[in-house]
Amino acid sequence: MHIVLVEPEIPANTGNISRTCAVTGISLHLVRPLGFSTDDRQLKRAGLDYWHLLDLHYHDRFADLQTKYPDGRFFYASTKGERTYTEFTYRPDDFFVFGKETKGLPDDLIQANMKTAIRIPQIEGARSLNLSNAAAIVVYEALRQLGFPNMR
Repeated sequence: MHIVLVEPEIPANTGNISRTCAVTGISLHLVRPLGFSTDDRQLKRAGLDYWHLLDLHYHDRFADLQTKYPDGRFFYASTKGERTYTEFTYRPDDFFVFGKETKGLPDDLIQANMKTAIRIPQIEGARSLNLSNAAAIVVYEALRQLGFPNMR
């Protein structure tokens, strides 16, 4: 399973997501440009002592990632998604794509992939959840569906 962060801006969010990936065995893909250095102290502190468990990949463009994994199923997290994240049946090699904290994913990317755009329900008028919370909610649902493979 894979989490993809497209142009993340806040090091603490990426650090928290890194930690979630490390403890679950999920690969993390960071798509540049990043809004911070990966040497950032806040990033490392949020990931704490889990960095050796993290399967981390960097990509210059989202299209590069898609080219590298042509058979991958990509789910695009967005408040604009028509279906909730619980309405899908996930597979072990799925990709969960999240956008930058201030803008989310580009509208054209969501519109082109509306069939696999997922949203987390929330009350009217709320902008969105914190990125690291949203990523954890979605991937733990996928892991639950799969019976928490290789986890105790």
